[in-house]
Amino acid sequence: MTDSPVLALAKDLISRESVTPEDADCQKVMIERLKKLGFNIEVMVFEDTTNFWARKGTEAPLFAFAGHTDVVPAGPREQWHTAPFEPTIIDGYLHGRGAADMKGSLACMVVAVERFIAQNPNHSGSIGFLITSDEEGPFINGTTRVVDTLMERNELIDMCIVGEPSSTNAVGDVVKNGRRGSITGDLKVKGIQGHVAYPHLANNPVHQALPALAELAATQWDEGNDYFPPTSFQIPNLHSGTGASNVIPGEFDVQFNFRFSTELTDEDIKQRVHSTLDSHGLDYDLKWTLSGHPFLTDQGNLLDAVVDAVEAVNHTKPELLTTGGTSDGRFIARMGAQVVELGPVNATIHKVNECVNIADLEKLTDMYEKTLVNLLGR
Repeated sequence: MTDSPVLALAKDLISRESVTPEDADCQKVMIERLKKLGFNIEVMVFEDTTNFWARKGTEAPLFAFAGHTDVVPAGPREQWHTAPFEPTIIDGYLHGRGAADMKGSLACMVVAVERFIAQNPNHSGSIGFLITSDEEGPFINGTTRVVDTLMERNELIDMCIVGEPSSTNAVGDVVKNGRRGSITGDLKVKGIQGHVAYPHLANNPVHQALPALAELAATQWDEGNDYFPPTSFQIPNLHSGTGASNVIPGEFDVQFNFRFSTELTDEDIKQRVHSTLDSHGLDYDLKWTLSGHPFLTDQGNLLDAVVDAVEAVNHTKPELLTTGGTSDGRFIARMGAQVVELGPVNATIHKVNECVNIADLEKLTDMYEKTLVNLLGR
């Protein structure tokens, strides 16, 4: 039995070992397909990362698909039922690293556009593809750099679907219409090292910092809103001491992270944290790393088109959620674009034996195609 176009392309992409930031020619495969459709292609290489921007048409609105060809490492290969980069079908599921996150989505995007253009050769607006190989890594030279380049020449995306695996139990049951912001603080509290038997000659930074950290952990930062849960503060890493039981440490390193809603800005968070630390009289250094601002698409043509497309395929409306981590959608939202995430079920992403339901890939392709019809069809 011959593979469907979506399944054949997904298999081809999965077979390429494109662990971040490697692309392993996945983008070349996509580019060749898009060139045949009349897309103009720009390959953008920044440092160790290969990206491409493809566009067909010059008119507004500019609708784009966004995604990544890189995958996380396979992990212990002996724990996989099948070789992670040898796509294998088992009981209706396609197994392989990247099947759900997100080479399956990439295959659906390309085939959906092929079908749409075949039926709508004179479609309105423009179609774009923004593809990176740096989503699973440090996200420094990927989508954010392409967005910077496009913004510098005032080529702005109006609407974008990011193909991240947004679904929970069945494809299309959840559409992510926003994401929380993320900011990390690396705090160094300074004290005076000394002998534990002579505490009056030392100043223990752990003792000094704990009340302040307890206050930060107990703080209600906001109440969230209709789309976002309340902002959360979490401490993932602590380090102090020499390893000896008789030495008071001279420094205490604390790393904390905020996942914040649209009720706060990163500047609000910084001001409140510094105010708390200062109120406890700490001697400290604090370095901030902003991973992304929160974004929300709560209305507009894109959301209407996607919800309608999902309902047409599934006969039920998707749930709109902003849960989970961050995605490259946060960079595209900087353009003022409407951004949503729609992709496969996320149950096996980043796990051994990652897989995707083949029937879901066919449905997702239909959803993408119907969205294009809703937005750009004539």
